[in-house]
Amino acid sequence: DSFDILGDGVKELLVGRDDGVLEIYSFESADDPVLRYDHALSESIASIQGGCVGKDGYDEILASTYSGWLTGLTTEPVHREGGSGEELKLSQEMQSKISSLRNELEHLQIKVLQEREKYQQSSQSSTAVSSVPAFSVSDKFTLNMDDASYSLILEVQTAIDNVLVQSDVPIDLLDVDKNSAVVSFSSCDSE
Repeated sequence: DSFDILGDGVKELLVGRDDGVLEIYSFESADDPVLRYDHALSESIASIQGGCVGKDGYDEILASTYSGWLTGLTTEPVHREGGSGEELKLSQEMQSKISSLRNELEHLQIKVLQEREKYQQSSQSSTAVSSVPAFSVSDKFTLNMDDASYSLILEVQTAIDNVLVQSDVPIDLLDVDKNSAVVSFSSCDSE
């Protein structure tokens, strides 16, 4: 997307990447764009949009991820500093917002407990039927020409316990910074 998130009268380029990196580029001159800000999310970004969403006068960037999470980055200051001995007081609007969010959180926690109990009861009944849930897998296998390697990216809307990679030729698995997997090697039976 393109949006004037810096408020300088010139639109910046908002980029959401498959690897979860959100970037803001500005055009300060006729040369190449300049990276002004980046933020790493834990999964690929499916959509990105700039605008005024939460509070008038404060622009935001909204990004939706592969599994449906919405992440917002705002220009609104998130903290205020008080002088020595001064107490920070929350406005009535902020206090009611916090109270409303706490109530909503308690309501959701109660609902989750009720659904867990309902599931436990139905799974222990004699008429319970077990089935494997259907889910989609987002997979990419791309060549990185800089170091002659391939990147395998797998995303699923549930936890991934194991990934088995089998190859007819010897391969080297390279670790990357954002990888949370534990890699183990085993030789393959030729038969």
